[in-house]
Amino acid sequence: MSISSLQWQPRKSFALLALLIVAALAGIVLSKLLHRETIPLAAGEATVFNRSSSAYEQPAVGLTKEEMERHRKGDLAFDAVFVTAPAEVNPGLGPFFNNASCGGCHLRDGRGLAERGQLLVRVSSNNAQTSKSPADPSKFHSEGLVEIENTPPVPGLGNQIQDSSIFGRVPEAKVSIQWQETEGKYRDGNSYRLRSPKTNISLPNGQPLSKEVLTSLRIPPPVFGLGLLEAVPEETIRNLADPEDQNQDGISGRPNQVWDVSAKSTALGRFGLKANTPNLLQQTAAAYVNDMGITNPLFPEGNGETDIDRETLENAAFYVQTLGVPARTLLDDSQVKRGEKLFAQANCSACHVPELRTGNYKVKALANQTIHPYTDLLLHDMGEGLADNRPDFKATGTEWRTPALWGIGLTQTVLPYSGYLHDGRARTLEEAILWHGGEAQASKEAFAKMSKRDRAALVRFLNSL
Repeated sequence: MSISSLQWQPRKSFALLALLIVAALAGIVLSKLLHRETIPLAAGEATVFNRSSSAYEQPAVGLTKEEMERHRKGDLAFDAVFVTAPAEVNPGLGPFFNNASCGGCHLRDGRGLAERGQLLVRVSSNNAQTSKSPADPSKFHSEGLVEIENTPPVPGLGNQIQDSSIFGRVPEAKVSIQWQETEGKYRDGNSYRLRSPKTNISLPNGQPLSKEVLTSLRIPPPVFGLGLLEAVPEETIRNLADPEDQNQDGISGRPNQVWDVSAKSTALGRFGLKANTPNLLQQTAAAYVNDMGITNPLFPEGNGETDIDRETLENAAFYVQTLGVPARTLLDDSQVKRGEKLFAQANCSACHVPELRTGNYKVKALANQTIHPYTDLLLHDMGEGLADNRPDFKATGTEWRTPALWGIGLTQTVLPYSGYLHDGRARTLEEAILWHGGEAQASKEAFAKMSKRDRAALVRFLNSL
């Protein structure tokens, strides 16, 4: 045998081994791809396979090169910290504000923390005389309000308390909360504790806020996956509504009808805790002007001047439009499967609708996708326990829009000690369920009657989302 033959043999063996490894890996990938087709992908083909502390900050899968560049520009706009004018970079903050950047409220693109001062208070007048008087639409920055009978502004405060101010100015008010706890018991004898906030608001003169003022305590909600919700056809949402409860299941969701500032007409509301905003551009513009005092093309100064241009506004809106949604986990876990069945049996899925279909959309990666957001984007009466008693367009003081549950299992991973529900009162998913009332009363009671093991299974299912 020649020397060259002796050298060729190990090379041939190595090549054969390499081919076998590649084939094996290809088989694994193919198996995963085939399995992926059978599992409920949160955002369809746009789903993000990342369940780390940065899971909410990932762009949707499938964006074009140009869209990724715009997404990055929007990311910079979203995290830009504004300062007092004049300044070379990001001037225009205030004079009154709640935070200096979008990212300052929506930490890691998730929800805000009540304990870190990220609470804000929406307000409106309960005075009949005020509610019937004409008003300047520019005063209604937060919701583009025209039906002023629903949310008349409070003189000197508008529709949102801004508890911070630039140097030399006094904040509109000081806001603090005290938590009040109550104890309850499940049918099996196990106890639980719930807390609710008592809001204290004092004006600069030291006086408390008038009792004629309606208040609504809020924490910033997560902002990922919003483009997919915007891509759900209006017809789909309206078809889910059952305002007269004709099927007699105790659930009577209905859409909100709000004011579209750009179109200067009414439109379906789908964003905001009470679905009081029609689209993400207006939602972003409203946050700029209300939370930071940053005027923009949708909500300019009286003379038409703005602190940011339209490109900056649209880039920031595009950023939240194109944030992805993390994939589910523990799909083969027996307890998760059990919890998913219990979720359906308790009729939680009547409002938290598991599956929707997006339609045609300007971002192709988000168009025509089967998604699993667990929401119907409708208003539901949640009972007196969660009521803020503050109407908002068609929404009553006891109604809230069904929040999406996708990604909720990563809440504590992304930001430990985050709260749930509109004001962060629930420290755990278990507490959040126990606060449900109104149309969800029967579902809450079904949960309370479950065994400890079944309750844990249902919560484990939620944590898999």
